[in-house]
Amino acid sequence: MRYKWIRNMETISEYMPRVADEILQNCLRAKGAVLIEGAKWCGKTSTARHKARSEVSIDDPRLHTQYMNIAMMEPTLLLEGETPRLIDEWQLVPGLWDTVRNEVDRRGKMNQFILTGSALPADVDKVHHSGIGRIARMRMRPMTLRESGESNGKVSLMQLFDGKMEPCVATSLNLSQIAYLIARGGWPLAVHLPEREALQQAIDYYDSLVNVDLIRLGGRRRSPARVRSILRSYARYVGAPGKVDNIVKDVEGNGSFSISRPTVVSYLEELQNLFVLEPAKSWNPNLRSKIAIRSADTFYFSDPSIAVASLSLGPQDLLKDLETMGLLFENMAIRDLRVFTEALGGDVFHYRDSGCNEVDAVLHLRDGRYALVEIKLGGEAAIEQAACSFVKVLRKLNTEKMGSPAFCMVLTAVGDYAYRRPTDGVVVVPIGALGP
Repeated sequence: MRYKWIRNMETISEYMPRVADEILQNCLRAKGAVLIEGAKWCGKTSTARHKARSEVSIDDPRLHTQYMNIAMMEPTLLLEGETPRLIDEWQLVPGLWDTVRNEVDRRGKMNQFILTGSALPADVDKVHHSGIGRIARMRMRPMTLRESGESNGKVSLMQLFDGKMEPCVATSLNLSQIAYLIARGGWPLAVHLPEREALQQAIDYYDSLVNVDLIRLGGRRRSPARVRSILRSYARYVGAPGKVDNIVKDVEGNGSFSISRPTVVSYLEELQNLFVLEPAKSWNPNLRSKIAIRSADTFYFSDPSIAVASLSLGPQDLLKDLETMGLLFENMAIRDLRVFTEALGGDVFHYRDSGCNEVDAVLHLRDGRYALVEIKLGGEAAIEQAACSFVKVLRKLNTEKMGSPAFCMVLTAVGDYAYRRPTDGVVVVPIGALGP
């Protein structure tokens, strides 16, 4: 993959290339339609417009009622236009899904439609077909540090899987800058703005989520106070195994109201449907021992800035609490690793067993190759600790059946250089050098 990156943009109208660009292009070559899903404001529409030759925006307030009427009477009219045609926020008219699928069948061509959605449709009963074979799905997330220009991308994840690693200089990022990037998040608009205005974007996203988006999704009244309490509690457990009972205790512990476990579960499901929460699944490898794998998902947000806003924190607060900052940095690193790994046709998992052995991230490709990643703020002691964790986990893996990991990496917040340790081959990469 080859990307041309833009830094210090003068106007927000200029398009900043995304890792998703090539994924979208490949999907359009292979399918009649592509669905781009992801959180609001993460850049789905801009990326789609970069490829589309015509569009209809279902949530346009000036035309929404008209589009709804057309969708009920003659929905194929909304699909007329040069291709690929963008249908933005399609989930507001769920019936369009089947209309697109039928039209793809009728035309018998690739590269026809791009659908974008920032939520799963509230009325799934109106979607009668999965779209398998006709509609490809891809996920977009807020920008990685490589996409926003804070990483120079000299260490390619793809090349690491191919066994290539040359020592290099990383973008110089100190802890203060990392704290700012965690709180700012990867919202495309924020990248261009001065610090104060940039930090406001995540706060505005959080306020809209709590007061508007959940109600719009489910069509039923959701208590903003409860949403805030649940998000705040979830943020406290970032990087930890997901135990809903802990959130129930947290929410009830403030004395404001009681809440049941099923209610918390329903809120969390809706937040996942809005692509706000994105837990990591447990990795289940072949093991030499009979040690049990802990299968609970690990809590993460789609962007760490949502957690920061949920906790009412700012960059200076993070610097005063490095333990919390470390967990939220892990969330930011997982976001970037997910984007890069999915571009290679893989996924990111978490490993934790009953023997207290764990790895922050397991990158697993469809061809069977995998890599182990520990995420640390930095420092020699933390790097050494991470290297010891790899040794413990590798003793448990049945490498005769599944092979050895392509690489073991310690991904750090700060550091001047990326290099391979001569003693054990562990790769140390500051996030300011990581790329796809």
